[in-house]
Amino acid sequence: MDNIKILVADDESRMRKLVKDFLRKKGFEVVEAADGEEALDRFYEDKTISLIICDVMMPKLDGFEVVREIRQNSKIPIIMLTAKGEESDELVGFDLGVDEYISKPFSPKILVARVEAILRRTHSLDEAEILEAGGIEINQEAHEVRIDGKPVALSFKEFELLHYFMVNQGVALSREKILNNVWNYDYFGDARTIDTHVKKLRNKLGDKGSYIRTIWGMGYKFDILEDEHD
Repeated sequence: MDNIKILVADDESRMRKLVKDFLRKKGFEVVEAADGEEALDRFYEDKTISLIICDVMMPKLDGFEVVREIRQNSKIPIIMLTAKGEESDELVGFDLGVDEYISKPFSPKILVARVEAILRRTHSLDEAEILEAGGIEINQEAHEVRIDGKPVALSFKEFELLHYFMVNQGVALSREKILNNVWNYDYFGDARTIDTHVKKLRNKLGDKGSYIRTIWGMGYKFDILEDEHD
């Protein structure tokens, strides 16, 4: 993953240096920002940035404002850092389109592992896989989704969630299994993380959103055949 550039936005210089040092050891290039306004400036100035690590509490503009602005123009993967560890902040972040959410203090090795997991998927060129089911088409290589031939804009996590559902068509999936496979780590937060993403995904899929069925007390199942029989 050499030459992949990451923006690290945090008002604590020691935190930026810690994250930067670990990322550079893995061959990443790092761009720094000390506040929200600088983060947006760096992002718009450098079109080669592949991922953003953004703290919630920053001067001038907080992390949520930065994410809200960026999501109007880009689907770039975003990892948000917070010192609060409050569930409400986490849900707000996911609702805005944050892909990962890490509470301070954290292990830099874990952060780097999550960065690598996201970039392996977003930069994968060996999966020229196109899935099609019920008028929904996913191009894994191009990271594109089309419904009845029309493109649909999904966030990174919404795309991964839909892909996981379609690969496991007809299979009942628990929330725990979805979290462990789509988020790629043991998640200790609330199951509403899944429910929030499913709700947004259903809305973006329109009529096709009915393919994602709720299994009460367990999780979800992506099933087209049942829908056609209704």
